[in-house]
Amino acid sequence: MEADKYIRTKNPGEEKVGNGNGFAFLIIGYGKLRKHPERSMLTMSEFNPDKLSKKYLPPANMFGPLEKRRYTLTHSDYSAELFLTIGTRYDLEAVNEKLRDEVLAEWKTRDGEYILLGKVHVSNGDYDKNFSRIRYLIFKKELPLALTGIIYGDKDFFIHYPWLLDSPIIIHFESVYPEYNDVLYYGTPRQYLSDAAIKKLTKTQA
Repeated sequence: MEADKYIRTKNPGEEKVGNGNGFAFLIIGYGKLRKHPERSMLTMSEFNPDKLSKKYLPPANMFGPLEKRRYTLTHSDYSAELFLTIGTRYDLEAVNEKLRDEVLAEWKTRDGEYILLGKVHVSNGDYDKNFSRIRYLIFKKELPLALTGIIYGDKDFFIHYPWLLDSPIIIHFESVYPEYNDVLYYGTPRQYLSDAAIKKLTKTQA
């Protein structure tokens, strides 16, 4: 299914998001989220703000716009640097067509609620099933770091849009193989900013 579609359940106040093979999480009541019990807590041990580079694609800047605000995050395996582009379109020039290890995300509205909807490329048939499984597991492990880069990199934006701090972050793992075509909940921007701030403070005091 498309990651930005909700499936209504029989119980009022509950909506599920999933890929037809199982559901990632429930939205309870007024947009409150309950994580799937199998998901582990977020960890930010590897994030280093000094390794993050950021650029804007006009007309985007730290003040806006919110509508169609999109993030393109890539990285270097050699230097461990993260490269973030913020714009109203994706920075496709930054995407490595051979590796396809980018993380893309954009702000969307669903039922009057803002969500940060992201996606990663697992396989569209360009990788076999075994390698797709490896890509899927790597993305799951590294996404907290990538999302921290996105949220921390746009932290000034949240000063002007503080209500977005508690918006759900939903990631679609795009794959032709059903078991790796997944839609998962990855917390809220507030979690990533808080964890990044603690990490930075700890580093300063060390």
